[in-house]
Amino acid sequence: MTDALLPAAPQPLEKEGHCYFRKGCNPLAQTGRSKLQNQRAALNQKILKAMRMRTGAENLLKAATNQKVREQVRLELSFLNSDLQMLKEELEGLNISVGVYQNTEEAFTIPLIPLGLKETKDVDFSVALKDFILEHYSEDSYLYENEIADLMDLRQACRTPSRNEAGVELLMSYFLQLGFVESRFFPPTRQMGILFTWYDSLTGVPVSQQNLLLEKASILFNIGALYTQIGTRCNRQTEAGLESTVDSFQRAAGVLNYLKETFTHTPSYDMSPAMLSVLVKMMLAQAQESTFEKVCLPGLQNEFFLLVKVAQEAAKVGEVYRQLHAAMNQEPVKENIPYSWASLACVKAHHYEALAHYFTATLLIDHQLKPGEDEDHQEKCLSQLYSHMPEGLTPLGTLKNVHQRQLLAKTEREVEIILPQFSKVTVTDFFQKLGPLSVFSANKRWTAPRSIHFTAEEGDLGFTLRGNSPVQVHFLDPYCSAAEAGTKEGDYIVAIQDVDCKWLTLSEVMKMLKSFGQNDIEMKVVSLLDATSSMHSKCATYSVGMQKTYSMICLGVDVDDKTDKTKKVSKKLSFLSWGTNKNRQKSASTLCLPSVGVAMPPVKKKLSSPFSLLNTDSSLY
Repeated sequence: MTDALLPAAPQPLEKEGHCYFRKGCNPLAQTGRSKLQNQRAALNQKILKAMRMRTGAENLLKAATNQKVREQVRLELSFLNSDLQMLKEELEGLNISVGVYQNTEEAFTIPLIPLGLKETKDVDFSVALKDFILEHYSEDSYLYENEIADLMDLRQACRTPSRNEAGVELLMSYFLQLGFVESRFFPPTRQMGILFTWYDSLTGVPVSQQNLLLEKASILFNIGALYTQIGTRCNRQTEAGLESTVDSFQRAAGVLNYLKETFTHTPSYDMSPAMLSVLVKMMLAQAQESTFEKVCLPGLQNEFFLLVKVAQEAAKVGEVYRQLHAAMNQEPVKENIPYSWASLACVKAHHYEALAHYFTATLLIDHQLKPGEDEDHQEKCLSQLYSHMPEGLTPLGTLKNVHQRQLLAKTEREVEIILPQFSKVTVTDFFQKLGPLSVFSANKRWTAPRSIHFTAEEGDLGFTLRGNSPVQVHFLDPYCSAAEAGTKEGDYIVAIQDVDCKWLTLSEVMKMLKSFGQNDIEMKVVSLLDATSSMHSKCATYSVGMQKTYSMICLGVDVDDKTDKTKKVSKKLSFLSWGTNKNRQKSASTLCLPSVGVAMPPVKKKLSSPFSLLNTDSSLY
């Protein structure tokens, strides 16, 4: 794969038969992982309902003056709080169900902790994007119905990614596609009216936002979560499997750390800086644990230097788990970290510290210095196992550093964060027909396309060209035919004789213009307008029960399944609806162009079955 995120010229997307984007898994597949994910979705809905009822009861308690009514409301609030606590404990039970994510082919191993995927609601892009295409780009929105459907299908597929590299690439493709969508359709000075809702993976609390930041951050979280599930699925009885486990957890740590540093004000608690810091520590600790398992995989022999190495590796794992356990018990993450996660971290810290002591005791008891052995090397290794040098031993010159003598925890392979490699995923902008993103974006405004009819007098156009995709009019003769027809210097040429020119190079446009000779030329141009100042747009965010510490500067909005009646929206899909037929229904734009007798473009052939967008290997989900 190449690094080309922006094509040099528009290329048609591959047809369905060639899989123009990767597929998701069937959410109805009866696997342990899919059952857990479906239970998580159902719990999220129950938690949302309980929190709305509690909010209503709290408002009634504030408004009521009758003492008897207030007592009844307090009783109802007590019941709702108990019910909400039970639901959150049930969600915590799903988060600690690590067994279904482990490799089923291997013998018993110490379990690793994966992260569950964040759940989301369906999103209908069609109305808002169509309106914006017509209003901002002055193009017929029906020409982009297939592209909008492709975007919605891709998002739907990302809700059920497969547990392998294909699933990671699917999520990365959508994340990069959101970068194109944000640049083309989400200006910083206005809201698009598209509400994104994601549920906290640890608390089940829903967060809604009319902004792509929440969508992008949640996809990043799911990429990290998917890496953890891939890591736990690897066979840790083989060297290749352990290497894949270490790599997956390092990549998970990299994605979560990138999320923490890039999206610093995400309103969802599981993506708060404090929580992400703990999750990064947990991923690196599990990678370090897998490194220890790799050292022990060939088998341990009662040999002095090998026992020193294994003792140091075990001490290193115990050290990182002790640090992780301490981080899990700090505010503000302590209340929302699953109790079993903190308990497992504590058990592993003591377990690996005990292993380090065991191997140290073995080498001390079973090995005595014999004539002919490397005395200096053994003394160096042995002295590093003590906080104080034993009586009668003289440290070597290289061991005069007191700090180094006290280091028992040591590893030959220090695990580290691996940043997400988005450049390895090739993405084609679905809406590239709108023109080069450097010019045709949501941040810039133009006049509507103007038709210019002119002729080249004696082979002279009356102007020169500059730029490259799109080409601009330059050095315009004010008395030439093109200028008299309305052409202005700096205009962008978008079409010649109904041939789209936004992606053509300067030489290609010049060749087309000169090919007409003395004949009449019809050219469409647009003029770039100055950016208009507008009030700073706040981010409308809704977060039930969330602490203000982790919310953006936002406007509280009442998020409900009700939609503003003034907007025309398509029927919402259920959570378990993954097919493309509903997504590809044509939604009419609230804006329309007068009929000019233009023939509709041929509609792309629809998929014959909703399962055609699903990965046939349901065991990966």
